[in-house]
Amino acid sequence: MEHLDIAHPYFGAFVLFVLTSIAFIATTVASRFVGRRFARKDTEKLKLTIYECGPEATRQPNRMSTQFYLFALLFILFDIEIIFMFPWAIDFIPLGWFGFAEMILFILLLAIGFIYAWKKGAFEWHSIK
Repeated sequence: MEHLDIAHPYFGAFVLFVLTSIAFIATTVASRFVGRRFARKDTEKLKLTIYECGPEATRQPNRMSTQFYLFALLFILFDIEIIFMFPWAIDFIPLGWFGFAEMILFILLLAIGFIYAWKKGAFEWHSIK
């Protein structure tokens, strides 16, 4: 069996990994023990009561359109795709023609997705009646 090489450059990272794993397991076991030992067991009535004050809600008074969620999802999608273009714009020269062709293909796919969403009416705001 080889001896433990303390001078290895990753020895400190290994020690931190081991200590973190031990701390995680100890914390998990301790919280489970404390939770089972000190938790109240007669909480069934408490679980069935209304969480917030006031009368029990029978229906949600404000309906939100799914159009809002679709619009937000498309915004995040296109925003992330535009952010993907920044490293390409900064390091354009080393990538050469292959990088240029990749970005043209990427922009083409982005345009196809935009046109598809536009044709489906995802960018039109509909009011709830």
